[in-house]
Amino acid sequence: MPRIKVGVTDGIIAAEKAGGAYSRAHYLIGAAAGGADSFWVPDHLNSMFPRALWNPKYCGVAKLLPSGDAYMEPWTMLGFTAARNRIGRLRNMTLGIGVTDTGRRNPAVTAQAAATLSILTKGRTILGVGPGEREGNEPYGVEWSKPVSRFEEALATIRALWNSKGRLVNRESPYFPLRNALFDLPPYRGEWPQIWIGAHGPRMLRATGRYGDGYFPAFLHSTQDYAHRLEIVRTAASDAGRDPMSITPAVFLPVVTGRSRNDVDEALQSHAMRAWLLTASDELFSRYGSQHPLGAGFSGAQDLVPHDMDEPTVLSLIEDIPAEMVRDTVLHGTPADVVDQAAQWRDCGVRHIVLAQMGFMQPSLAKGLASVAPYARICRLLKRL
Repeated sequence: MPRIKVGVTDGIIAAEKAGGAYSRAHYLIGAAAGGADSFWVPDHLNSMFPRALWNPKYCGVAKLLPSGDAYMEPWTMLGFTAARNRIGRLRNMTLGIGVTDTGRRNPAVTAQAAATLSILTKGRTILGVGPGEREGNEPYGVEWSKPVSRFEEALATIRALWNSKGRLVNRESPYFPLRNALFDLPPYRGEWPQIWIGAHGPRMLRATGRYGDGYFPAFLHSTQDYAHRLEIVRTAASDAGRDPMSITPAVFLPVVTGRSRNDVDEALQSHAMRAWLLTASDELFSRYGSQHPLGAGFSGAQDLVPHDMDEPTVLSLIEDIPAEMVRDTVLHGTPADVVDQAAQWRDCGVRHIVLAQMGFMQPSLAKGLASVAPYARICRLLKRL
């Protein structure tokens, strides 16, 4: 069995005085201390975490980052990261975007950005792509309807431009028609960036099998869900005449760790961690004999728009979220605990785990900072799986 590859992700949230210093530090910790294979950034205009709880009373890290919505532009950040880190292990890390939005970003611009980063990194680029979420589209005047259809057309547009070899491209599309479009950036050494797809629903899973190089879900789900969905991806790949085993099975997993089991349990019980569960689907809530706080059938992250929720509203929504649901949807505990839990994902097919450090989602800034060392140790230990 091949060893697991490990990625780390950073929220690229700007600090008022430090700018992008925290993101650079996270990159260095992941590469130098943790030995990570890849470094990822999200593509968001703002956070899906309720801004009403982003203050030191609930999140100690708010003392360092006054706004949880101050997201930096991801392609700019990745280009900056690639330019500044060209020595030792740093120059061998793959840079990925996890994932970019096909609703508010024109696919021609995304094709250009990914191809440019691939040239700058000498081929160490992964284009993570998905249909996006309501919170990053609707508030900005982008119509939030038929996101999967828009995604499929965006992906076909990217492929058409990349495969055009500089010839004029004409393509009919209800969303992105091409009229003598020209794309003449070359692929790095004849290879375009891999496309990893953030898929969850049946139609997206089938699209991943037909067109993707990697399966890269991020919304909260279980190992059993993952194994079932990976089988759908591979069946769709086989039906399309592709090698189903050529698709990289990856996953985005939050991690809550700390100096002790008590510290971890305290973090898991925090209001901030329970608020994170608003991104889960009602289907997942139902397995715990509960209902999503925003109503039956609520999809979770894809339709969550928390920006205008006030503090009493958020607290009332998260009051009855099952404690065991929080524990089951993140990797948590000491480094040894987390590795044991990650092994379950490996056993259901995962070959590239991308970690998100969630130890800061608690009232104690000191305990959040103390979680950095065990988090780096987790990265190192996972490489041995």
